[in-house]
Amino acid sequence: MLWTVFKVAAFFVLVLALAFGAAFLMEQDGMIRLAAFGTEFSLSPLAAVLAFMAALAALWLVLKALGLLLAVLRFVNGDETAVSRFFNRNRERSGYQALAEAITALASGEPRLALRKAAKAERKLRQPTLTFLVTAQAAEAAGDRARAIEVYKRLVRDERTRFVGVRGLMRQKLAEGDTETAFKLAEKAFALKPRHREVQDTLLRLQSDRGDWAGARATLAQQFRSQALPRDVHARRDAVLALAEAEALFAAGDAQGGAALVAQANRLSPELVPAAARFARLKAEAGERRSAEKAVRRAWGAAPHPELAAAFAAIVPDESPQARIKRFRVLAAQHPDHPETRMLEAELALAAEDFPAARRALGDLAESHPSQRAFALMAAIARGEGASEALVRGWLARALAAPRGPQWLCTSCNHIHAGWVPVCENCGALDALAWREPPESAQPAMPGAEMLPLLVDGVQETVGEAEAEDSDATDEAGDAADDAVGEAAPVTPLRPTG
Repeated sequence: MLWTVFKVAAFFVLVLALAFGAAFLMEQDGMIRLAAFGTEFSLSPLAAVLAFMAALAALWLVLKALGLLLAVLRFVNGDETAVSRFFNRNRERSGYQALAEAITALASGEPRLALRKAAKAERKLRQPTLTFLVTAQAAEAAGDRARAIEVYKRLVRDERTRFVGVRGLMRQKLAEGDTETAFKLAEKAFALKPRHREVQDTLLRLQSDRGDWAGARATLAQQFRSQALPRDVHARRDAVLALAEAEALFAAGDAQGGAALVAQANRLSPELVPAAARFARLKAEAGERRSAEKAVRRAWGAAPHPELAAAFAAIVPDESPQARIKRFRVLAAQHPDHPETRMLEAELALAAEDFPAARRALGDLAESHPSQRAFALMAAIARGEGASEALVRGWLARALAAPRGPQWLCTSCNHIHAGWVPVCENCGALDALAWREPPESAQPAMPGAEMLPLLVDGVQETVGEAEAEDSDATDEAGDAADDAVGEAAPVTPLRPTG
């Protein structure tokens, strides 16, 4: 702003000076004599002024002609000039238009056209950071992976686009199924940009698939630091990974390290059933009964589960049935109407051979919430009360066709698992398993650890006698149910051992 004012003021001063000079010369009398190259010129003041201005104009034209000649010579030599800038602007304008057309074609689902336009933009603009990414994406959409990989490799060479290239190569290797190379590329991309959400998720999934639980926990911690996860979700997933790492240490023979990680997992997520059950068993083995019971009670308060009941029973394995019923009251009081609680009380009563109490505890659960386990319990109650074999077989036949009840179900793909795992065996989702009833039961037989058997000593003998006596179709269905229950009978976490 000040420079502009100064130039305007200088212009007016120059004009005034020229005007006063011209007026001064016009007022002078006589002639002005000029001598040049042996010739003398006599000019009036006005003619002298006009001659001076003509000389200045001629000098300006000569200088401009020389400037034009030099510009032409520089243009021919390849130097930047006004002419070259003109052609450069036209080339850039054409290049940006081609780039815009490539992006539009890519968004419109025309990858081949996008490739052609991107190649034109690359020739015109000569800026890889602008054109290579569009070229790579168009090549991916067109199914030309070789071209896409080539472009991503060129991006890796430039420090400014290295992350884009590494990430693109990682995605290509994942699409090819080369998880080993994809894992190394994911680690490199994570080192370049540790706060990138997609890279974090990809690296975490690959680490979980490889069983690198310590590395997965480090990646999860970075997700939390970059505010990609809420605190409660981070604590839950960290507990899942810690428990998985603990099981790996147990398998490797490091019981002390595994126990420390189990305690950490239980502290991070007390309601995580596998962690609470494992922690309770470890504390019971160490003679810390109060800590074991506290862990089970806390997890049971969040959601009853048969694994928790088994762990609670293992705390005092040699107690009498009556003492066990009394000790389990602290659990039953937390969720008295929950189906798991009612079936647990029925099983405890069966172990004490108190069949009327078992029937009262079970109530109408077999009708209001039918399941294989509920029907099996009703069969055990009927047999204990001395009911006819036909009635017992009826309950067992209904158990064979009934829903299995809650199972470890992946909330992402609805895949049913026989036991809890940190990563879904079907879709690879982390911490996706929940104890719930599946939409449809896909497996006809329930694992013994989940079913919690009849707790009656003579089950297998009675079933064997029934198999020898009956041969019609109804009896065959009952025999199959008896066999399923008989196989599960030896596995009981609630029956006292002494």
